[in-house]
Amino acid sequence: MYYLGGMEPSELLALRTGTVEGWKYTHSVVPLGSLAVPSGRLEASDPFVNLGEAFVLPIPPGTYPAFVTLADVSEEQDGSHIRETYLSLVIADGEVARVEFANPELADPDEAPGSEEDFYGVPVDAGTVGFADAEAVQRCMPEGNWYEDLFDNDTDGSWFNLMDSPDHLRAGSANIPFPLATGGESVVLTHSGWGDGVYPVLTAFDADGKLLSVHIDLFVNEEDGDEPEEAEPS
Repeated sequence: MYYLGGMEPSELLALRTGTVEGWKYTHSVVPLGSLAVPSGRLEASDPFVNLGEAFVLPIPPGTYPAFVTLADVSEEQDGSHIRETYLSLVIADGEVARVEFANPELADPDEAPGSEEDFYGVPVDAGTVGFADAEAVQRCMPEGNWYEDLFDNDTDGSWFNLMDSPDHLRAGSANIPFPLATGGESVVLTHSGWGDGVYPVLTAFDADGKLLSVHIDLFVNEEDGDEPEEAEPS
């Protein structure tokens, strides 16, 4: 984790394209359509594992553009190895003055992170992260076995196939309407960088304290000079 002890706004690489001084990788940004959050309760989840039971953050009600920031992690920086590094929702325009770890609503104060290095996170077990309106999940998802009926049902409209289709948005990301949606309610999702883990939700504010954006940081970026960590046995 590259921002132990606090994060400067310049270290938030979400939504930034090209190369950034002090950082290794070249970035690009892909729009993922809009996400309606009329309830003002934004859920960040692994949609294939904990949809409807995950991290919920209060935000202003509205409909917002979503983006995935990609990092070229190849040695040659030739685009041959792309990884997702942030899933983002843009709430308002402005200059970022402060970046914070987000706390979920109804977080127990007695179980709050004990230091600046700790955070509430989004647990990922299916290599995917997503944003959705928390109340829309409850209203617009059907009863039954979601995995067999929706996620992996051997049709072109299955969530796995839509996420991996280059003809939808891009291979690795999707914006999928909920089956019972009546007002465009959807889930926006993307592969989670290097895969499973626990990832923080970051909130960015302007100098007046207005919320500008929300991000799931997938821990892909590395500072120049960082040595790659040795892989642990699976």
